[in-house]
Amino acid sequence: MDRIENLRQVRKKGKVWDIAVIGGGASGLGVALDALSRGLSVVLVEKADFAKGTSSRSTKLVHGGVRYLAQGDISLVFEALKERGRLLQNAPHLTYNQPFIIPIYTLFDRLQYSIGLKIYDWMAGRLRLGKSRFISKKETIQRLPQIKQEGLSGGVVYHDGQFDDARLALSVAMTCDEMGACMLNYMRVTDLLKDKKGQINGLKVRDELSKEKHEIDAKMVVNATGVFADKILQMDQPGVPKSIQPSQGIHLVLDQSFLGGKDALMIPKTSDGRVLFAVPWLDKLVVGTTDTLREKAKLEPEALSKEVDFILETAEAYLTKAPTRQDVKSVFAGLRPLAAPKEGSAKTKEISRSHKVIVSQSKLVSITGGKWTTFRKMGEDTVEEFSKITNQSLPASTSAQIRYHGFTDNPEKGHWKGYGADASFIQKLMRDNPELGKPLHPDYPYTQAEVIWSTRHEMAMKVEDILSRRMRILMLDARAAMDMAPKVAQLMAEEMGKDEKWMAQELEDFEKLANKYILK
Repeated sequence: MDRIENLRQVRKKGKVWDIAVIGGGASGLGVALDALSRGLSVVLVEKADFAKGTSSRSTKLVHGGVRYLAQGDISLVFEALKERGRLLQNAPHLTYNQPFIIPIYTLFDRLQYSIGLKIYDWMAGRLRLGKSRFISKKETIQRLPQIKQEGLSGGVVYHDGQFDDARLALSVAMTCDEMGACMLNYMRVTDLLKDKKGQINGLKVRDELSKEKHEIDAKMVVNATGVFADKILQMDQPGVPKSIQPSQGIHLVLDQSFLGGKDALMIPKTSDGRVLFAVPWLDKLVVGTTDTLREKAKLEPEALSKEVDFILETAEAYLTKAPTRQDVKSVFAGLRPLAAPKEGSAKTKEISRSHKVIVSQSKLVSITGGKWTTFRKMGEDTVEEFSKITNQSLPASTSAQIRYHGFTDNPEKGHWKGYGADASFIQKLMRDNPELGKPLHPDYPYTQAEVIWSTRHEMAMKVEDILSRRMRILMLDARAAMDMAPKVAQLMAEEMGKDEKWMAQELEDFEKLANKYILK
């Protein structure tokens, strides 16, 4: 992806795009991908970096939603299981088949979860990732060495998908770019353009890096901004009622040794009636999540002390070695864009996670709700509105068959896996210039060559883009990320022709950000 080249496309006068997408997270990328699969022209603008918000802060699961099954949301589970299977087929370099174990302490639990997960398996059909089964106490302890043994009678194993959310977003963005879309990060929408009849026909945008302003003409405009959807809806129709209720979910990242083994732990009922996961991810353990209503949507939400305590206390009830605040390598928070509940109902875990496509009087198309697993289907359902808005015929979607950038049947092991087929190009940079093969931190495998690669080819514009979303180190170990920042800033500055002042500002910004990921 080349931002300079893509900016040239936006500067062209007289160009009318079929679809302009606002938002570079999971839902916006799903819309772009699906529109391109039908031969439509697409421009996508994102005010920060791709997946900067909610889409890089998930529990890292590509799942059908065992919890939604318990709530009786059968159609959502069917849809998600189908999409889960497709995602694992189209992005083997960014997804894993992850076994989960539910520890069993009562006979009722054994019956309940064994039957429920057999239904889950059946619903997945030929896209099933593995059979669920009951395992003995001995095998449960072998597979989860740190699980509390008192009262344990065994476990139920089931399979779900796991993935790297930010790198998947990037891979889809690069796929869209290769298919001819104009993809632009750091491009903020400042207003909507309307014709004489008050129908939307484009966007006013401002480049957040150069402050240059542009106008984009489009036949259809899609608001795919997640928790920020109301901001765009207000631009369209000032005073319109709130449609989104942000709900915060936090995750704590610990050393893998707190659980041991390669299996994930699923605690099906916590004190607040939610599910808690402890999932091995990039050699660490991600533990979460919470469900806390927040008033305002923020690009960089922060974990509340009570949320941290809740996760640590719940983990302590199941693990032999209780994690403390000092053990937390990084804490990250994300906001779910839930549909604002009707008066008198505010239980977030009961608000459906299925998505909705809404069209305003001025023909602004908004996609709300949904989850990463179903991002492609969300895109397909949104693009379906195109023919109603433009009266043009619309070819059938073929996005289910598209393999994402970096696709390879045999990705390399370790951190190279996330680059897929691109890993060999980065390794060539290292062979050509051995200096670039040096690690950025003694405890982690990330190299200088990856900084160069991400700056040249992955549209990384800031130090944060690299350390948070190209490499996931800010989420894995915030202090290590701070140690790596000066070298990353220097390499980026050399590659982009930036000066000392740029480097100093970047390091100041990154330090401020990284401090939010460290538990005080």
